[in-house]
Amino acid sequence: MQLKADERDRGKRIDAFLHERLPEFSRSRLQTWIRQERVLLAGKATKSSFILRGQESIDVAPARLPALRAHPEDIPLVVLYEDESAVALDKPAGMVVHAGAGHHDGTVVNALLHRFESLSTLGGDLRPGIVHRLDRFTSGVMLVAKTDAAHQDLALQFSSRRVEKIYLALVEGLMTGSGRIEKPISRDPNHRARMTARLATGRPSLTEWDAIESFAEFTLVRVRLGTGRTHQIRAHMAALGHRIAGDRLYGAKVSPWGRFFLHAHTLSFTSPATGQRVTVQSALPPDLREWKDALKTVE
Repeated sequence: MQLKADERDRGKRIDAFLHERLPEFSRSRLQTWIRQERVLLAGKATKSSFILRGQESIDVAPARLPALRAHPEDIPLVVLYEDESAVALDKPAGMVVHAGAGHHDGTVVNALLHRFESLSTLGGDLRPGIVHRLDRFTSGVMLVAKTDAAHQDLALQFSSRRVEKIYLALVEGLMTGSGRIEKPISRDPNHRARMTARLATGRPSLTEWDAIESFAEFTLVRVRLGTGRTHQIRAHMAALGHRIAGDRLYGAKVSPWGRFFLHAHTLSFTSPATGQRVTVQSALPPDLREWKDALKTVE
């Protein structure tokens, strides 16, 4: 098939443009086609990040991919809050949110499908109910939509920054007082598995922090997210020279606790069902409490 970009498409990434024009295909599937050189610009392969000028002719040769579907599994879930529109979970560290490369079982989505009769369908067969995600080894509060209307409402709250997200993080080194970092975040060109805030380009990102307890080699900080970028806290803290404790991907020392110290502590949102403001908190899990208690405090 051939698609034609016009002036209204100027400045869009090509994968976003394709998703708008071919909404029956997921964005991840379209990105796979781009990598497989099934999407051509003037007969040449391109990248998902290519920015359109608004004049291009784009050839697309669709390919069949095996469909991924989530399946119900009887996995325990800790529910912190629930109403007709939404559920707030206490996600444990080590649990993947939804199926992907190498992870098809034991996911949050699989547990949700077993526990709840109805979930939003806007995330497709792979991500029913999922409005936002937490990294695999980040624990704490995670919000799920039960209906499509609730999903749209909550997604708008996230995008317009009306959802307050507060994390607790243990970072390497000494931090005092409070501060904010607004460095843009982009994919690290030297290590595609991580993000970086050390380049001039990227998506605008805002992180605010305040130090709440000091230890001999670490500081416990409270972090408030102004935006919701991939690995935002991890990348911003690494850029400040204070890596999340145990976060080997970003260069921190190995942790004997088998994870990094990052916990989604508080999440505040407006319930689509009641219109009331809801604040949900998750206490530090036992492993992080034990880790913290083992540290030497600074007198």
